[in-house]
Amino acid sequence: MSNGDSSRQTRRNVLKGTAGIGTIAITGCLGNSGSGDGSSGGSDGSSGDGSSDGSSSSTDGSGGESFELQMGGSSQGSTAFNSMQALARALNQHSDTLSMTVQQTQGNVANMYQYDQGSLPAVATDNNTISKAIAGNDRFNEQPVENIGHQTFRFNGLDIFWVAREGSGIESTDDFAGKTVYPIQPGFGTRLLTEEVMRTAGMWEDVDIINVNTSDIPGAIEEGRVDAAAVYGSNGVELTGWAKQIDARNDVYLAEVGDNFAQAIKDVPGARYAEIEPYGWNQEVTKVTDSIVSWNLDLQCLISPDVPAEAARELARVSHEHTDTIQDADQTYADHSDAENMTSAIIPEHPVHQGFAEFYKDKGVWDDSWTAGGSE
Repeated sequence: MSNGDSSRQTRRNVLKGTAGIGTIAITGCLGNSGSGDGSSGGSDGSSGDGSSDGSSSSTDGSGGESFELQMGGSSQGSTAFNSMQALARALNQHSDTLSMTVQQTQGNVANMYQYDQGSLPAVATDNNTISKAIAGNDRFNEQPVENIGHQTFRFNGLDIFWVAREGSGIESTDDFAGKTVYPIQPGFGTRLLTEEVMRTAGMWEDVDIINVNTSDIPGAIEEGRVDAAAVYGSNGVELTGWAKQIDARNDVYLAEVGDNFAQAIKDVPGARYAEIEPYGWNQEVTKVTDSIVSWNLDLQCLISPDVPAEAARELARVSHEHTDTIQDADQTYADHSDAENMTSAIIPEHPVHQGFAEFYKDKGVWDDSWTAGGSE
């Protein structure tokens, strides 16, 4: 088999193997046919064009091809899911050649495995998870991934911090020993990072960990089963949906971060230390401290090198030119009106998708220390 035949066969296999659950499908006339909520396409997740493998091809009326990209978001109501839904709406309004559906998943870490298994051609995740997957560290040591998508852009950032339940007796992370602590839902990228910081601080074995879904944590706090919880907001703008539920149903307050924990934040490569003002709370949370010490986490999308460069460029263009539309739906979405902001989370050791590399070079924001990926 020639190299060209092999490449075409690989592409067909990728399309066929993931159709209906995660393929990028070449379809016809997608520009304004979606529902506006990021859920265009057939009820089975296919392209809705009658093709069993979602890989049919047609023109968009102007001689070019149209594309549909399925993106793995995260859990319903999460920052990543909301940001991707907002981006899908903007594509529906402002692109004649690209549409996107957003699939609910179990979180940033789970998305890496979904991609590796060929279930999704694009995923929203975070830089700490990506870095660990590349290096094969932590859970990726025991269960490594062979395939990691190419980088695109930073679309949001999470400010993770501690709150304590009224009556818990906690003032600082120094008081956590013997307490029941929620380090966020297993499988979330925010959990992976929080756990690493806690282990680095030497406090993981000293606390009782409660593992429940984010949707269950407001009730667990209400029932007195949790003393302290890690929560997060997005880009200094808004709390995530389940943190808002904690706020609505419980009396909580900011816990101080002791010197040991603060140093652990600074020692963990995937965390970005920050001191910020509280935001998003409807109750007074400054009983113990007036400020938040956060371990910040940058979010970005990874997409398959099999996604055509022209589709990736269109994704970049819409995010850059129509940030206002995206922020109308998700006010926490990063400001991409300056293309340089899109590149702020690029990991130099891992390829940038070819289409995004072309876009960044056109905009004059490409760094020659980065690597442009090619199709595989």
